[in-house]
Amino acid sequence: QLQLVESGGGLVQPGGSLRLSCAASGFTLDYYGIGWFRQAPGKEREGVSCISSSGRNTNYADSVRGRFTIYRDSATNTVSLQMNHLKPEDTAVYYCAARTHSGDVCYESELEYRYWGQGTQVTVSS
Repeated sequence: QLQLVESGGGLVQPGGSLRLSCAASGFTLDYYGIGWFRQAPGKEREGVSCISSSGRNTNYADSVRGRFTIYRDSATNTVSLQMNHLKPEDTAVYYCAARTHSGDVCYESELEYRYWGQGTQVTVSS
């Protein structure tokens, strides 16, 4: 059973940066399509970014495009989300999710993902 662990969350001032990482033990994440999602207090979970298992395709929510970057690091078997120019509205619990048989497809819906991490808190506040 694939288990995902997120790390890198924390408290940051507006305009600052954080890098979230999604790691798995015993499985190679290169074979999985990965999505990052977030859920703010009182709101539904929303998609933030995704990357296909091939790594050739990525996508971003309009609210983060140009500020966030998703990428794979095969050497460390992680998928990271570099978050720059953070805003208070980015405050949320961030989750990574994985699915098999992604190929070149970047899945944006949380319904497409079978495996989920426990989440990491990101708080953007002065």
